[in-house]
Amino acid sequence: MTNSISLPELGWRPFFQQQLSLDEFEQARIMRVMAQHRSQLELMTEQGGFYLPVTPSMPAVTVGDWLLVDKQGHFIRLLDRISQFSRKAAGSKIDTQLIAANVDTVFIISSLNHDFNLSRIERYLALTNEAGVEPVIVLTKADCCDNPLPFVRQVQELDPMLLVEAVNCLDRNSVTVLEPWCQTGRTVAFVGSSGAGKSTLINSLQEKQAQTTGDIRHDDSKGRHTTTSRSLHVMTAGGLLLDTPGMRELQLSDCEQGLTATFADIYSLAEQCRFSDCHHQGEPGCAVREAIDSGELNERRLVSYLKLNREQAINGASIAEKRARSRNLGKYYRSVQNESRKRKKG
Repeated sequence: MTNSISLPELGWRPFFQQQLSLDEFEQARIMRVMAQHRSQLELMTEQGGFYLPVTPSMPAVTVGDWLLVDKQGHFIRLLDRISQFSRKAAGSKIDTQLIAANVDTVFIISSLNHDFNLSRIERYLALTNEAGVEPVIVLTKADCCDNPLPFVRQVQELDPMLLVEAVNCLDRNSVTVLEPWCQTGRTVAFVGSSGAGKSTLINSLQEKQAQTTGDIRHDDSKGRHTTTSRSLHVMTAGGLLLDTPGMRELQLSDCEQGLTATFADIYSLAEQCRFSDCHHQGEPGCAVREAIDSGELNERRLVSYLKLNREQAINGASIAEKRARSRNLGKYYRSVQNESRKRKKG
């Protein structure tokens, strides 16, 4: 595990300090989650590394979280987060899955090969904007592309204010353009599909073989999974890089604000539609369709927006219904227990 470093180097800020009582500050050990495994967490404190077993009584914890642990090594509590990055759990499971916490910047990685996909970038942008975290689009494998500039322009057309960088992950000099986001105490999360070059980029930024890398399949440019658990890595520049497993099945839920920020152009146009409930599917006076017909808006972008909006609405409703059923079931169990106690007393 990484050698001990100071709390500010780990990303400690007044926001977290203000949550501590005087007794906690003097008695508890402050630790940040550096890696997450099925049965234990890897933590880092000023005194060095520490392993904490995951128990059923603990709240949901993810990489980047700050925990308080007593001197005997027992979990005390989880500190409130500055930011939270989550998604709908993979598969048919109706639940949300924490991905990272207390992140300052998200590097959205997309490679300049057959895997380049604007709709996938919009999906990651929606999640990042929902978390209130600064997104930076990193286009990798620039050495495999004759001219990266057209791809950069395509991404910037999504939002002129987007920060976009094209890099060759194998060239240390090329990735130095990312260092302003990687300074001491800053936490950067990496997201992107498998084979996009996340692990290779981390190796270049850290100037060492910190992550195992794998070849891509040449028939479709899809990658093999080389990261199996989320983990924080301290860089030479002093920042902390958070790598996540490749997320091919990335579903949205409760992401309305993220979608509004990601598709601000469509929302702005929709306000000009004749009908407030316009679905932009051919209704008269639809400003969105008029923008598409005039070439101001790309049809692909509307399709992407409609798909993601429908997805987050369905997933969000499913999760809300599950939580409501769970609450109702809990109330029923408590009422049965109370009734049983009354009978025993009688």
